[in-house]
Amino acid sequence: MTRNIVVPNGACDCHFHVFKRGAPTIPGALAAPEEETVTRYRAMRDSLGLTHAVIVQSTAYGTDNSITAEGITALGAKDTRGIAIVDETASDALLGELTDAGFCGARFHMLPGGIIGWDQVDRIAERVHGFGWHSQLQLDGRTLPDRAAQILSWPGRIVIDHIGKFLEPVTPDHDAFKCLLRLVDTGRVWIKLSSPYEVSRVGAPGYDDVSVLARALVDHAPERMLWASNWPYLMTTPRPDDTRMLELLSEWAPDTAIQKRILCDNPQEVYGFDAIKSET
Repeated sequence: MTRNIVVPNGACDCHFHVFKRGAPTIPGALAAPEEETVTRYRAMRDSLGLTHAVIVQSTAYGTDNSITAEGITALGAKDTRGIAIVDETASDALLGELTDAGFCGARFHMLPGGIIGWDQVDRIAERVHGFGWHSQLQLDGRTLPDRAAQILSWPGRIVIDHIGKFLEPVTPDHDAFKCLLRLVDTGRVWIKLSSPYEVSRVGAPGYDDVSVLARALVDHAPERMLWASNWPYLMTTPRPDDTRMLELLSEWAPDTAIQKRILCDNPQEVYGFDAIKSET
């Protein structure tokens, strides 16, 4: 239990990464830490009172999802899901194996360091939808008006990372943020409330320029919001405080019933976790 938020039973961290010592990385990948283990992550998760998690494949490892798969097994497949990076050459057999291993989504990282191009994503989204997967998208939110029609052409559910990740924070009345709200209004798009530190220009403790967007999203559609740590906070100095990252949710969503929805009910729907009686 954290200082300023009571975490309900069944709460989920919807985005974190693991790294393995000695694992080969792909050319041109973003820098990866030498090692960030499931053991270290579990200690952090347990300290916050969380019980469920979603491991997101690091771009550093490309389409070799084995380290993420090992993490799912280590944390427990019942309470853990994975988001894979696959390209358009992935076979049905491979997608079936990944599904059986606990993967339920394909990652599209459309920023420097990503390996899947916009020319591939439509075909990949169609393929993985046949296995019950969703599409997970990270991009500069300022480009959303240019990409909205393409994004909505993908079948099934879509999860957008990090409060839209506006690389230069915008205001709630900005056209790009209004576009994000329209995507949410389709009923097929979920947003991760996470990583304000990555783009904030005002910084800690409140990340006010990004928090204003998080609050607007919660006010607009709490039923489409997810929370995530983005542990281990890559390329961020100083390293954010674990507890503070979760406490921010109580500022973005002061109502405890909405906190429960974001931490428990919405992840159950998106990631297919078994329903849990969530008592605070």
